[in-house]
Amino acid sequence: MTSDLRVIKVVWQRELLRFWKDRPRLIAGLVQPVLYLFVMGTGISAMVPVTSGVPFRTFLFPGVMCMTVLFTCFFSAGSLVWDRELGFMREMMVAPVRRGSILIGKCLGGMTAGTFQAFMMLIIGAIAGVPMTPTLVVTLLLESLLISFAVTAFGVALASRIRSIQAFMAIMQVVLFPLFFASGALYPLRGLPTWLEVLTRFDPLTYAVTPLRVAVLEASGQGALAPMVTWGSFVVPVWLDLVIVGASSVVALCLALPSFSRTE
Repeated sequence: MTSDLRVIKVVWQRELLRFWKDRPRLIAGLVQPVLYLFVMGTGISAMVPVTSGVPFRTFLFPGVMCMTVLFTCFFSAGSLVWDRELGFMREMMVAPVRRGSILIGKCLGGMTAGTFQAFMMLIIGAIAGVPMTPTLVVTLLLESLLISFAVTAFGVALASRIRSIQAFMAIMQVVLFPLFFASGALYPLRGLPTWLEVLTRFDPLTYAVTPLRVAVLEASGQGALAPMVTWGSFVVPVWLDLVIVGASSVVALCLALPSFSRTE
């Protein structure tokens, strides 16, 4: 156990050092969400001032925050492919430690990086006029911890099966954008075509966006207008959304471990 904890700590620290020293990546991870929030949010607000009684920029903010976490954590997971190409992964794999410890350290590193970017988005959201309270900030950060870990675990599950960084970047584009656009991050989940409504229910990112949006709208006094996920007539509560996100991270790690050990 002591050896495993030491490995988790070392891998986690290495991921943080890599993230913090890569300033262009850190800044670029915030530029795209800012464009969505200020440019797209302002432009669409001029045409659609409210969404079910909610200012569009406030409605859009949780989806943009989730997008920031999504891309940051996937890039952190992609470092697994870089380590394999550079030979560093081989050096870690010959150590007498459990392979799962390395994966958990990777996921914790991605979780920390994603939560830091989420915190930066909270500052940007406050500047954009999104109502902020201490309770909302704590709630969003705690939810971001869980979401970041789950997204990184999903990215690691993909990275463990890919041999080159070029292939990972191509697959990342194919996977990320459908997940993001089918999650309801940019539009309400109500009144969708049947085929799109079905896709949103099978998209795990839907269950990550909804708790963030509920927290933001409740803080602004409009919690009753928050679009909840429904399964037929059953309204999925927020706690079940978070359980689904947590369960998906466990499934992703279980899928990643056999492939990770075999490919190395």
